[in-house]
Amino acid sequence: MAASKLQIAERDPLDPLVGRYPLVEGDPSFAEVTDAVARPIEQPPKAWWIFFLLSLALLGIFGLSVGYLFWEGTGVWGLNIPVGWGWAIVNFVFWVGIGHAGTLISAILFLFRQKWRTSINRAAEAMTIFAVICALSFPTIHVGRVWLIYWPLPLPNQMGVWPNFRSPLLWDVFAVSTYFTVSLLFWYVGLIPDIATMRDRAKSRVAKLAYGAFALGWRGSHRHWVNYESAYLLLAAMATPLVLSVHSIVSFDFAVSQLPGWHTTIFPPYFVAGAIFSGFGMVLTLMIPLRKWFALEHIITTKHLENMAKIILLTGSLVGYAYAMEFFIAWYSGNPYEAFVFVNRAFGDYAWAYWIMVSCNVITPQFIWFKKIRRSATALFILSIFVNIGMWFERFVIVATSLHHDFLPSSWDYFSPTIWDWGTLVGSFGLFFTLFALFVRYLPMIAISEIKGVMAKADPHHPSYHGGEAQPAQGPQLEAVEGGGAASTEPSEPTEAKPEVKESEPSAGEDEAKEAKASAEQEGGSEAAQAEAVPETRDEPASSGADEGKTEEQPEAAAAPKVEAPKVEAPKVEAPKVEAPKVEAPQVEAPKTEAPKAPTTRGWTAFMDASEMGIEPPKVSPKAAEPETESSSSETPDEEGDKDA
Repeated sequence: MAASKLQIAERDPLDPLVGRYPLVEGDPSFAEVTDAVARPIEQPPKAWWIFFLLSLALLGIFGLSVGYLFWEGTGVWGLNIPVGWGWAIVNFVFWVGIGHAGTLISAILFLFRQKWRTSINRAAEAMTIFAVICALSFPTIHVGRVWLIYWPLPLPNQMGVWPNFRSPLLWDVFAVSTYFTVSLLFWYVGLIPDIATMRDRAKSRVAKLAYGAFALGWRGSHRHWVNYESAYLLLAAMATPLVLSVHSIVSFDFAVSQLPGWHTTIFPPYFVAGAIFSGFGMVLTLMIPLRKWFALEHIITTKHLENMAKIILLTGSLVGYAYAMEFFIAWYSGNPYEAFVFVNRAFGDYAWAYWIMVSCNVITPQFIWFKKIRRSATALFILSIFVNIGMWFERFVIVATSLHHDFLPSSWDYFSPTIWDWGTLVGSFGLFFTLFALFVRYLPMIAISEIKGVMAKADPHHPSYHGGEAQPAQGPQLEAVEGGGAASTEPSEPTEAKPEVKESEPSAGEDEAKEAKASAEQEGGSEAAQAEAVPETRDEPASSGADEGKTEEQPEAAAAPKVEAPKVEAPKVEAPKVEAPKVEAPQVEAPKTEAPKAPTTRGWTAFMDASEMGIEPPKVSPKAAEPETESSSSETPDEEGDKDA
């Protein structure tokens, strides 16, 4: 937890990156992020095996309960005449709601450019798919004779039986199947770059073939990324309306009926808010233990948990408002049957279930107002358990309390679940956890490519873009080498550069004097000596461009810098006096030699440095250009400068 206690700098109104909690703590490298996410796949910890075996045990209970149901029929459940919909429909609505958080995190937050979603979107998307699989299993098994499930499908048959398209149950088939298809495509498209990463890291032949087949030939080229981002954006736009439509259609199972307690127009928004509320609760329930077991606290940070807790607080408040509005509508409508249902919910036979629902869904989330609670992983994990319990009881209260007291008192009855009801409920969690455990074992639970994109190293405008090192030490060094940032560096750095200039200038003058003597004796040897002298003359203005700009202004103000004046003028005047007539006149290649280029190069470099320093260039260039025009060169200094450039 040391990484979570990083000191955050004060917020900068000009730079929004300063003063925020980092999305990835500890400043890891890209390779370290890949290793951390791939470690559960390559080396699963013992905690995963324990979790997987427990999930398999619960899945076995589900298989046993469903098998006995098929053998005996729906009579093994606690159904009776008024309560024809029991826990099967309660579980169906519960699991559809669990799957809403994944699409919200992946699609809607992606469209709103919320970068904190990158650490949790992959697991939330997988959770959506597995929750929908669990949800679809209950309408399938609650029909009784499952082997005739094809009858509700719009298939031509000899009996002339055709589905009733006005039934909301058939609307559920189209809505949930569409939601499942789009969510599966959305999840798979986002997985392709990471599957290619696992393909490249795989060691066994079977793993390479499996990952390679699902990677679809991904190579990470520019064209691949362009197509990937376009497809991901389109699928996000398609999935966003489904967040609102799917659970609204599920609510129509109740809202379009004439039964008191169900016949209300507040159900669609009420169900959508409850679905997001329960979905984020399940995300917290899964991610908090996994980040601890797999050592991913630096990627799934406390800030991510806090953001999800805030959404739970918002949606929990909306659900509480819906509870209050139900009572207000029942009173304001003046319908005695409607009023009786809600009074019976709060004070009747199922009052215990109603107040469990209210306490878990309305009272418990209010603790998130306290910062210590919403930034505590343990507190949020306990709170998420209560959220899941409360949302299941909400669906149970809606179904059971509206049905068990019919219009006639002679039809009243009390619904009591049997052991097979409990078996199917607990077993559905086994199916969900088993699928999620297999996902964590064989696929990256965090989007590697997306999490790298929100790191500081991936942002070219961030101070730590260059290798993640401290920039205050690098910046002045780069500016000193380039010679253009002397004004922005600290005072100690120009003083370190000055001795280098003073030491190099006398040595340059001595070399030029020796070259002048050598050129008078041997014409051929002068070219070799000049080749050695030219690099030194080029290095002087590059390292002391700012100093030369200063020496041109100082002689006018005071006579003190007399020593620096000959340092600049000596090599400019002596070189053309001796070398220009002897080399250029008899030889055709004289203009190509480097001896006359030395003063022009110095003048050109000084001209460039002077222009960057804001000094007028004529102060430097004419002095160096006059000797050359008087010599035998027919080219102007500008033309020679253009050639040198």
